[in-house]
Amino acid sequence: MLPSIANGFALANGVTIPCIGLGTWQVPDDNGLVNVIHNAIELGYRHIDTAHIYGNERSVGKAVRTCGLPRNELFVTSKLWNTDRGYKSALDAFNRTMDLLDIEYLDLYLMHWPAARGEAMTWQSINSGTWRAFEDIYASGRVRAIGVSNFLVHHLVPLLARAKIAPMVNQLEFHPGYMQQPTVNFCKQRGIQVTAWSPLGRGALIRHPLLTEIAAKYNVTVSQLALRWCLQHGIAALPKSLNIEHQRTNSELFHFHIAPEDMQRLDSMPQCCFSGLDPDHVTF
Repeated sequence: MLPSIANGFALANGVTIPCIGLGTWQVPDDNGLVNVIHNAIELGYRHIDTAHIYGNERSVGKAVRTCGLPRNELFVTSKLWNTDRGYKSALDAFNRTMDLLDIEYLDLYLMHWPAARGEAMTWQSINSGTWRAFEDIYASGRVRAIGVSNFLVHHLVPLLARAKIAPMVNQLEFHPGYMQQPTVNFCKQRGIQVTAWSPLGRGALIRHPLLTEIAAKYNVTVSQLALRWCLQHGIAALPKSLNIEHQRTNSELFHFHIAPEDMQRLDSMPQCCFSGLDPDHVTF
């Protein structure tokens, strides 16, 4: 299974998303990020995840253009911010993202949040119009796959009811102690690939006693254990690290397999390390 982090999971349209990617949230838009991405690519990373709100699309694009690999060997994800929802606004925002990235095409474009505040009819209508723009962008060939992020079941149901093309990806907070099982199961049943942001619980899992115990059993780090756990659930993961040694460790996931009884122990953990970002209550 998945002999390297460049291998991955097939989306509903046949596009493959690498199983491990590099997250870039809160990383400044400068040459430091370019170097971080180049280091990751040398280690075998092929998926770079950004978003317009991160403010670093320009450096991500520069890193992709100057890394020395053909464009088709890399997978680049970006995301539409909440204030750009709506049909025309989404089209304009995508064009701005592509101008900043300065690459020929995007591999995956996501609606960042459902922004489900106020009357349901209103946010559902706005998201539907936004998704129509995504479908048109996809039809244009400028993006290879489209999806959503942080959408729970009750956000997905009205979107799917009006969509011509179902989301191919749903990027969620997912890690031991926060599995979002109802949404993950809903997505799996409908062929929507789940990808995990904050797969290490923003670093809080590193000192968790259960993960420390199980990681020692396999002679791996807690980070390796948590990432391998994601993969064995069929979920791609997006750890963020600026440290090349941490990047290297996070990429070495294929020399061990977590036994079913240990998977069950991790699955049964009480809630912990949740970011606090509830899609129904965020105010941005």
